[in-house]
Amino acid sequence: MNEDWKKEFLAVWNRAVAAWRAGRKSADTMFSPGDLAFLATIGCTAQELFDFVDDSLGYDDLDFETALAAAAIRREYFLNVMHGKPSGRIVPMSELPAKSAEVDGIAWLPRLIAKARIKLRGEMNPDLMYGCAGDRPFLRKHKMTLPEFLQLVRDHGDDDRAIIDAVKKAAAR
Repeated sequence: MNEDWKKEFLAVWNRAVAAWRAGRKSADTMFSPGDLAFLATIGCTAQELFDFVDDSLGYDDLDFETALAAAAIRREYFLNVMHGKPSGRIVPMSELPAKSAEVDGIAWLPRLIAKARIKLRGEMNPDLMYGCAGDRPFLRKHKMTLPEFLQLVRDHGDDDRAIIDAVKKAAAR
């Protein structure tokens, strides 16, 4: 399944786009049982892919390539770090830093770091989206993409200082 998963991901994406356009605009109605089974093999939930499709069609700044790149990082983490086993945990919204929380004078960054870690572990609350309409402008301002930031958090794990410094360096480019 080396690169074949990407072809299947594209096929699921295209079916989801068609479903959305046909009025099936929820994670519960957008995907077939086969689609759900495939998504489970790469550590992606229906809600996560629905959110990407929904925002892709509703906004002009999220596309398939971004969804694929984020899914690839999550898939690698799921298969190699989590050994293909979901944690079984969903992080309550109350555990996230507030949207107004700051670090080094940078609002939103503590929340985004937490969301990226949650995304990597597959513990995303259905009411939360990594890559939401708040994350994307933040990352544009700091000259990063959703996949770049997710990989940054993947690479630095729990080292907040390394992540913060990398965001500051990217913003200064």
